[in-house]
Order: sequence, then C-alpha cells, then structure tokens
Amino acid sequence: MARPPFDPSRRAVLGTALLAAAATAGTAHTAAAAEATTAPAGAWPTEFPLPDGWLPEGITIGREPYAYLGSRANGAVYRTDLRTGRGEVLYPGETGAVAVGLELDHDGLLHMAGGPGGTARVVDSRTGRLLTTYRLTEATGHFINDVHVLGDRAWYTDSRDSVLYGVPRGRRGKVRALRLGGDWVQTPDVNNANGVVDTPDGRGLIVVSSQPGRLYRVDLRTGHATGLALSGAADVAGGDGLLRVGRTLYVVQNRLNVVSVFALDAAVTTATLRRTITDPRFDVPATVARWRDRLYLVNARFTSPQTPGTTFSAVAVPR
Repeated sequence: MARPPFDPSRRAVLGTALLAAAATAGTAHTAAAAEATTAPAGAWPTEFPLPDGWLPEGITIGREPYAYLGSRANGAVYRTDLRTGRGEVLYPGETGAVAVGLELDHDGLLHMAGGPGGTARVVDSRTGRLLTTYRLTEATGHFINDVHVLGDRAWYTDSRDSVLYGVPRGRRGKVRALRLGGDWVQTPDVNNANGVVDTPDGRGLIVVSSQPGRLYRVDLRTGHATGLALSGAADVAGGDGLLRVGRTLYVVQNRLNVVSVFALDAAVTTATLRRTITDPRFDVPATVARWRDRLYLVNARFTSPQTPGTTFSAVAVPR
C-alpha cells in the first residue's frame, strides 16, 4: 500500500506553501523566468553536464526554463537552468531508490517512475521535498519505466508486464491497474511498454513498446491497445522516451542514437515518418523534453561503464 498520498486540494495547500516560498527564493525565481521569456534562447547552452555517476534517464521541463533529470543511482533529481547550463541537486534521493522517467505537472509536482523497485514517487519541484510514495508492484519481476500526467491521474508504464498504472493526483481515489489487451503483444524477458504520452484529443495514451518496436494507442476505459500502422519506417526498435507536439510525435530510439519524427493522422491509427534527428553528441539518449524550438535529450550512455566516475550530459538540438 502507498503511504498517504498528497492531497488533491493541494492547489490550496500548495498555494499557501508557495506563497510563503515566493517571499524568499520564489520571487527571484519567477522574475528570472519572466526575463527568460524575452531572452534569446538561441544563445543558451546546447549542452550541459550532470554530476559524475548520475546515471540519468528521465528529463522533464515545465513552464519555466528549468530541466529536471532523475538518477538511477539513488532516485535523486537534478535541476538545471537552461539559460546558463548550471544546475544543482534538488532532491537528494535515498539508498536503493531509482528515478527513471519523470514528468512535471502544472502544480509543480514531479512524478517519478521507480524502475525495478515498483514504485511511483512525487516530489515538490519548488522545495525538493518528497511528498508521497506509491507501491505499484512487487519489487521483483517489474520495471516501472515512464510516466505521463493526464487529467486527474499520472499514468505509469511497466516494461515487464502488460499493465498501466493510473496513480491519482490527489488524496481521493485508488491506484488503477489497467490491463492492456487488443493488439498488445507482451514479449517475455525484454522491455516492452516504455515511453508514454497522451493522444492529441487527450482521451487516450500512446505507448511505445521498445521490443520489437511498436506504437500503440490505448483506450483508458478498457485498456484496449490498437497498434499504429507505421509508414516510412519498419518499426521503432529501441523506442524509449516519447514527446508529442500537436500531431507530431517524437520517438527516441536510444541505442540507435536517433529521434524519429512522425506525423499522426487525425484518428491516431497511422504514424508517418517525416524525418529523423541525430547528432554526434548523442550517446544513447533515453528521453526528451521541449523548450520553445529546442529538444533536450539526456544521454543515458547505456553502452558505457555505469560507475560513480562515469560522466553524463544532456544536449539540445533544434526541433
């Protein structure tokens, strides 16, 4: 069972807390962000370092020019100012914890997938305080990989099971386990469900299955998964993070060091490859986030030694 989750009336609760915070660091933070909206983003850094041994995978960007990056080493979160490339540890994590995919919602809350630990955690992006932890699965045989906020739930993928978990964004409601059916194919002993975003109409989800590399549209009422027909590409093997802007879908294919850009049809039944994005700085990029006309990708470096001394970075490319 989860520890008592954060109150959905947090709009009021957070509002009080954030007003207090605004009297100190919040005022400067907001002023800097306001200034950033008129600053030329083209002059901002296109690459920034992370702490050695960070073991990153997830990246998310909200309404302000700050990137949040999780750590597979201990579940910590690093926040980087996109204008300067400088960052700091926001949330220190804890021994044994993991942060894989993460997403910042409009309340300023970070939703974080716990990987092999089978958990979902919520951190306040303004204070760095851990608010709640949910136990979604057993600690073995599962991998909670990515998360996307839609409506009143944060939806998590499990790469080792054909289930999506809908975590309520407030105190009311229970975690919903949505069994995938329809066209969904679950391949044993490999990563299946990975990146997840909402459909353009906001009524369902698009999920990528990393192996063998397929895209699915998922009905949130029934769990029925409909495979998308791909045009211009045989598959999306190694599909990891997803980003959707309108009817344009960006699929990060990690070990291929490429982002495939697809156009979705109105019914979300077909994805047509329009182009691909690659860069010599890519080193197994895992997930992607957007700020203005840039895509920001974190290099997970899965093919390099994953040690405390391994260096890591995130890079920006034109959208």
